[in-house]
This record gives sequence, structure tokens and C-alpha cells, in this order.
Amino acid sequence: MMKRLSFFILAIATLLAVSCSDEEFSTGKSDLLDFSTDTLRMDTLFSGVPSPTYSFMVYNNGDKGLRIRQVRLQKGNQTGFRVNVDGVFLDNSNGSQAQDFEIRGGDSLRVFVELTSYKTYSDDPQHVEDNLLFMLESGTEQRVCLSACTWDAVELRNFTVSRDTTIMSEKPIVVYGGIKVDSCATLTIKSPTRLYFHPNAGIDVFGKLVVEGKANDEVVLRGDRLDHIFDYLPYDRLSGQWSGIRFRSSSTGNSISFADIHSTNDAIVCDSAALGTCRLRLENTTLHNCNGYGLRAVNSHISLVNCQITNTLGDCVSMVGGRLELTYCTVAQFYPFSVNRGAAISFGNTLNGVVLNERGSLICVNTAFTGYAEDVVMGDSLSFDYHFLNCLLRTPAVSDSLRFQNVIFESPKDSIQGEKHFRLVDIDLQDYDFHLDTLSTLRGKAMPVDGITDNRDGTLRGDTLNIGCY
Repeated sequence: MMKRLSFFILAIATLLAVSCSDEEFSTGKSDLLDFSTDTLRMDTLFSGVPSPTYSFMVYNNGDKGLRIRQVRLQKGNQTGFRVNVDGVFLDNSNGSQAQDFEIRGGDSLRVFVELTSYKTYSDDPQHVEDNLLFMLESGTEQRVCLSACTWDAVELRNFTVSRDTTIMSEKPIVVYGGIKVDSCATLTIKSPTRLYFHPNAGIDVFGKLVVEGKANDEVVLRGDRLDHIFDYLPYDRLSGQWSGIRFRSSSTGNSISFADIHSTNDAIVCDSAALGTCRLRLENTTLHNCNGYGLRAVNSHISLVNCQITNTLGDCVSMVGGRLELTYCTVAQFYPFSVNRGAAISFGNTLNGVVLNERGSLICVNTAFTGYAEDVVMGDSLSFDYHFLNCLLRTPAVSDSLRFQNVIFESPKDSIQGEKHFRLVDIDLQDYDFHLDTLSTLRGKAMPVDGITDNRDGTLRGDTLNIGCY
């Protein structure tokens, strides 16, 4: 019985092997491969930095098998593309080519592509392209175009500023490990500089930081991912990509003007310091899309003019003691990734259960505080002195004419409220424009402030003064 069974199994195995080996392979020129794309387009990337892995499919939609005699990169090793075809790498060791692949009828294989581009010695992004060629047994050649843009960048690795230093660069600067400003040094960053921070990198300031951007030519601080997480969603729109800026207790006299700081953990953190002088002045600056706080300060004197602070997991603005002044600012809490998002602003005088010796102070003029929640203003009235003048507050109305003067208390029942004030709040695309919508009730409700004539964009406000930074 066992001998008969063994013979039966052997016969079946032989039959299967014969049937597989007998599959017909076409050499006809009309039998071709199909591809999931004819052009594999990559995102812009920095030269010398490996790209993410992209892929596409190769299909044989016919009934007969097809043999691929050769797959090769047309330009060889001249562009920096690296290809893996069905587990076989095309690189310098094999002349950027491989031979003898089979795709049976109705089957497919996947091709993986990466790129580490070479320097172009140009200030602007440059196009890089190659063709991946598939030579069939029939002699027919098919191709898929590989396309990307590469951008030369300056690299800073664990950069310490030990003496007064100015950074001003036409080329992007990629920061690895972070930037440290020593206590006796000043770091000045001027437009058109754009700093791209690798994960966990940031700016640690023991001395002084000065950021000098210009209207329409801002200094940009952001993460270093230039690719897309989905076709419709760039990585740049995701929070938590880098560590942000931290001002240590020894740091004072800092200023940031015309800067765009976004997609951080905490955008700006100020450690406790003496209150004698203003330690940080922010003008015409955006803090947006943070996986922590927008601005977090302890016992610090900070002034903000024409600033946008929006979409943070923690509070957009968090003040513990100290002195804070906001004039013509937009503080909007529409963080999309958690229902447990913080307030637009919080203020108090208690840190880790300990009450600070000096009472805090908050003065807000022509500033909007709004968001998704019914109450986005959280403060301790017993330990903090605060005043709101010509502001919008999304919080239950309060009868206190001394602390709240010409204030608009926004209710969720109002026809124009929350996101309806602004041009664009698109959660799906993570796309936001906090310029005022034409129907916003913030238009024409601000009061004149001496010395402030421009808005966040650096253009004249004109005769109609709007609440907020725009």
C-alpha cells in the first residue's frame, strides 16, 4: 500500500513539473508587458541624500509567458538611480543591468527604485531623469521613465555657534543633530535662508538668536522631508518633524521677524528667566502645525506683533507667569489629529504645583482667539493680570468691563464663527489659509495702535483695521 501511495505522489509531482515546464513563452512582437505607470515621478530631494523607496508593477496580461532578456538603466550609473527588479539589484557591480526574468501569463513583478542624486552645483532644483529599459526575448524594447528633481543643499551637523555668526544662504540648509548657540554668541539668520531640520534636530539657544526675514522673502524653518506621504499630502503638512527652538534661561534679547516656523514638536519654548528685559520679540511670524506647543514660556517677557499661531496639539500659546503682549495676532486652534487638542491660549501662575512669586501679566490688543472647541481661552483670574482690548474670544461671555473692552465673545451658535472666519480650513488636505474671509466679523473691528501700520504680509492695513494678523 505504501509503495502504491509513493508512486502516486511521485506521478503527480512529475505531471505538475512537466506542465509547468511546458508553459508556452511568446516571442511575438505584439505580446508586450504592461506597466502600472509609464513615468515614475519622485519628489524633489536633496542631492546626496537617499530618497524614499518608490515602486511600480510590471504585468503580463497575456495568456503566454514572457521572457525578459535584459533590464538596464539607459544612463548606467550616471544619474544615481538604484533599481531592484524582483529581488535583483541593478547597480555599479553589474553595470546597472540584470538578465533573464520570466513572467508567466497573468503574473506580475514589482520594481523598486531609489535615488541618491549627484550634486548639480546650482542654486535651483535641477531635473534628473533616466529610462529603465526592458528587452524582451522577441527583441522588443519597452521603457519606464524615472524622473525626479534634485536640489543641492548645505549640510550642518551638530553645529555649535561659539562666536557671533550670520547665516544667509541661497541654497537650502539641511540640519542634522541640531544647532547650539553658546551663551556668549549671537546667531543671525537672514533671508533668503531656508533651514530643513532632520528629525530630532532643532535650535538650542543659550546666547542670542536673531532671525531677519523680509516680506515675500521669509526665513523658513521646517522639516527636511520633501516627499509626499500620499499623492495629495506632502510630508511638510504633518506635525512633529523636528524639535523647534528652545531659549534657555541665559538667553535674552532675541528677535524673530518675517519667519515661517512649522511642522515642529514645540515651535518655541522659553525657559524661566529674569523679567527685567524682553527676552523674545516676534513680529510678522507664523508658528503653525505643532505636535506640542506653538509658544510655551515660563516666567518670561515676550512680545508678539502680527503673528499667526495655529494648529497645535498642546496650547497654541501657553504662559506660566511672566509678561506676554499680543498685538494684531491670529491664534486659531484647529489641530486635526487629536480631539484632545489644547486651548488657543492658556495662562496661569503655577508650575508643577508651585505658585510663582510674581503675578503674571497678559495684554491682548486686536487679537483673535478661536478654534473648534466651545471655549479656547483658559486662564487663572486669581493669579494673573490680564486685559483684552478689541479682541475676538471664543469663550463664554464675561461681564467685566475692566478686563474685557470692546471684546467680541464668539459663540458656537454664531453664523460666522470658528473656521468660517478664514479663507481655507481643509482638514482632508491639511491645507490652511488664515487670511480673513470676506464675511468674517473680524473685519473693521480693530483699534489703531501707534507704530503698527502693516499686517502680517508686510502690506499696509489701510483705513479698515481688522482683528488678527491679516
